[in-house]
Amino acid sequence: MTTASQLAAASGLLSLMLFVVGMAVIALLAGGFWMGSRIKTRESPRPRPEEQPHLPPEGAVHEIRENREPEEVPRTPKGGRPLTPYQLTNMQTRASSSKTRPRWSKGSSGSFGGGGLGAH
Repeated sequence: MTTASQLAAASGLLSLMLFVVGMAVIALLAGGFWMGSRIKTRESPRPRPEEQPHLPPEGAVHEIRENREPEEVPRTPKGGRPLTPYQLTNMQTRASSSKTRPRWSKGSSGSFGGGGLGAH
């Protein structure tokens, strides 16, 4: 055999293997679509328009913007024992009398450990 016939034989085998791999990929994709369609037919149907949620009769609910401030933490009497977390209970908030929104101070990043340079 000559060198050209040896290269042609190997090339033909390589082409056959690529064709087989390609057909396997196509078969896997087709099987995936087939399985997806079977699963979709078993799902419950989509809700009809009359089954969709509707606005309440009084209309859309609007948000309320207000500033909240926390209740004061109870003070420990002089010489008394410090309060433990379970004695503090749930700290509630109340509406603030101030209508101005709190802003971060100049040069602050706005949060602890924010990592930014802050306002310049």
